[in-house]
Amino acid sequence: MEKKQNQFPAEEVTLPSKGLLYPKDSPLRKGIIEMKYMTAREEDILTNPNLIENGTVIDKLLESLIVTPIDYNTLLTGDKDAVLIAARVLGYGNEYSFTYRGEEITIDLNDIKDKPLDESLIVDGKNEFSFTLPTSKKNITFKFLTHGDEQAIDRELKGAKKINKNASNDLTTRLKHIITSIDGDYEKKTIREYVDSEFLARDARELRKYIKKIQPSVDLSYDYEDQRGNITTIDIPVGINFFWPDATV
Repeated sequence: MEKKQNQFPAEEVTLPSKGLLYPKDSPLRKGIIEMKYMTAREEDILTNPNLIENGTVIDKLLESLIVTPIDYNTLLTGDKDAVLIAARVLGYGNEYSFTYRGEEITIDLNDIKDKPLDESLIVDGKNEFSFTLPTSKKNITFKFLTHGDEQAIDRELKGAKKINKNASNDLTTRLKHIITSIDGDYEKKTIREYVDSEFLARDARELRKYIKKIQPSVDLSYDYEDQRGNITTIDIPVGINFFWPDATV
């Protein structure tokens, strides 16, 4: 992060996507976001019980810290993760401790690396990528989700729960929003019907693995070594306590 002179302390955060998947007229196209340092106002956001309860506290915090005039809903989730890490460093420093198996682990957040976008996979500057399903051999295109997409998925899942409280369709709902075409057919009805009735589990698994492999983001994995020298790769926990260990969830 590069320090900038402004009316308040701010820094520029480099996006893992390099900005290449945003429209040319978007401020995000530059591949950087300017963020200010956290103030007491942001701590008020972090401790707001209503925001904590409805699950929007982190997003409200990031929106408050981002100086660049962007549409927050268009921010790719992988880029949002990079902004999240930067917000924690700017607010409370780069040292972060969490507990795993009863042991306190301290890491340096500056050591977290980006998973950058492979520019050779981009076609026509679009947030759209191709994949051939290994078993059915169907050719699909898919996109990386934005914050707005995640919000739409959340609303759809909550709506399904109201109709059937035992509904468990998280995976298929996400796939319906990720996939943009099947064998050249971009009709949403076609995609939804395919996911509901024809999408083989092994194909779905391979698609998820491929997306995880190429999606620009930050590497939030940590190699934990126990007393016997065994190494387990775990995910660094990120939540309200990521910013403020004393915050009440």
